Amino acid sequence: MALCYVGFPVLPGIDLSGLANLSSIGIATLSVVLVVPFAHRFKPDKWYAHGFSVLVLAFLASSLAAFAIRSFLFQPFSIPASSMVPTLEVGDYLFASKFAYGYSRYSVPFGLLPIEGRRFDTAPALGDIAVFRRPSDPGTDYIKRIVGLPGDKIQMIDGVLHINDQAVKLEETGSYSSEEIRSAKMQRETLQNGVSYSVLDVIDGSMGDNTQPVVVPAGRYFMLGDNRDSSADSRFDLGTIPYENLVGKGVRLFWNSRGIDYSSRHTLDGLTGK
Repeated sequence: MALCYVGFPVLPGIDLSGLANLSSIGIATLSVVLVVPFAHRFKPDKWYAHGFSVLVLAFLASSLAAFAIRSFLFQPFSIPASSMVPTLEVGDYLFASKFAYGYSRYSVPFGLLPIEGRRFDTAPALGDIAVFRRPSDPGTDYIKRIVGLPGDKIQMIDGVLHINDQAVKLEETGSYSSEEIRSAKMQRETLQNGVSYSVLDVIDGSMGDNTQPVVVPAGRYFMLGDNRDSSADSRFDLGTIPYENLVGKGVRLFWNSRGIDYSSRHTLDGLTGK
């Protein structure tokens, strides 16, 4: 738990995604290694102290605890694509806060919370990184940045985000390159509420650089990827996302399986007052 909070160490340039896939098997193996050598020292006199009963009880307790934590507190997610680069790199693992926006039927796995709307709800803020379900694809988790609140007018003009006909502050901050992106301009975007973060401009005059204005309907949110030229977001077929479809708020990175350093990106609240 401490490692998950402060972050796992990374090995620069080494892809450890396979280790992530084997982590549950490794934990199970470690448990057996720690328990089996000492089993002969104990003589159980209760039904629940026998080996099989202990395994069943431990499985139920750990599974229920994990289910409760993932459903109501924090759930881990991994990043398989580059639509949120440079904020989220491919191979990043992050925690999303389930209680940040309250709870809906998408908060609990397998649809086990059959409620309409949200309970204990708190409205998202401009600039939040949100995990959500697309209405047309409710079985898949997506992650983007909220740049439009209900009632806002959103438009891209020459690659600059406009909110309610006001251009969002955009500053050149250098260049960016990676295995997936050979060369791109790094820019710092600062919203009207002071939230500031980096975005990428890979292609001048791309399809998403100029869009028609969209007024965000009530109860919905406009989503953009930080990699503006490689993100299927609310500028295109994704459309605006209902409040009910928000799963959680991205709050903290805890690992990158590809060995990419994340110390400067550990928290996902962005910068304020810049």
